[in-house]
Amino acid sequence: MRVLVAEDDASVSAALAAVLGRADHACVQVARGSDVLLQHRDAELVLLDLGLEDMDGLEVLRLLRQVSQVPVIVVTARGDERSTVRALGLGADDYLVKPVRMHELLARIDAVARRRAPAAEPEVVQLGDARIELLSRRVVVGGAEVSLTPTEFELLAILAKRLGRAVSRQELLDQVWGDAYAATSRSFDVHLAQLRQKLPAVAITTIRGFGYRLETKPAR
Repeated sequence: MRVLVAEDDASVSAALAAVLGRADHACVQVARGSDVLLQHRDAELVLLDLGLEDMDGLEVLRLLRQVSQVPVIVVTARGDERSTVRALGLGADDYLVKPVRMHELLARIDAVARRRAPAAEPEVVQLGDARIELLSRRVVVGGAEVSLTPTEFELLAILAKRLGRAVSRQELLDQVWGDAYAATSRSFDVHLAQLRQKLPAVAITTIRGFGYRLETKPAR
C-alpha cells in the first residue's frame, strides 16, 4: 500500500516509515499540510499528524475531504476528546494517540484498508442512447461516436463512475487538473459547458453550492 506520512517530527516520521517499509508498504514522508493536499492523489492511505509545520492537521483534513475520500488515520499527541470527535467528524477513518504501538498501527491500517476496499468500477455506463465506455474512453450516442477532448472525458468519467451521486466541484478540479486550489474555475466552467453541448442527451445536474451529478435517466 502507498502510504503518505504527514508528520513534522523527523524522528517520528522516520520510525513510522521504517515500520511501514518492513510491512511492505511504500512510504512518502511530508511535514507540511500543503504537501498533503498536493500529494494525496498518489496515496492509498494517509497517516496524519495534527501538529504540522504550516497548518493545523484538522484544517488539512477538512480541505482533503472536500476533494478526496482517501483513507486517513490521525496519529497525534492530542488525546483530548474534543480533538478526537472533531477529527472523526471531519472524516478521519481512525484516531491513534502517541506513543503508538506499531503492531497496533499496522493492524489499524489493515482494518481501514478492508473497510475502504473500492467497489468494482463499471466498464460501460448506458444512459438511454448514450453509451460511455470507460476503459476504451469512447462515448457513443445513437450509434455515432462523439469526439471529446481528454479533459472533457475525464470530467464525464468521474461523474459516470459515481452515477446518480453528487460529486463536489472541488473534487472534480482536484482529480482532473491535479490541484483543486490552483485550478481556475473559468477553465472548469468552459469544459463543462462544452461537455453539455456535445452530449445534450446526458443529464448533468448542477447542485447549487456543492457540485454536480450525472443523472441515471437521460435528459429530455
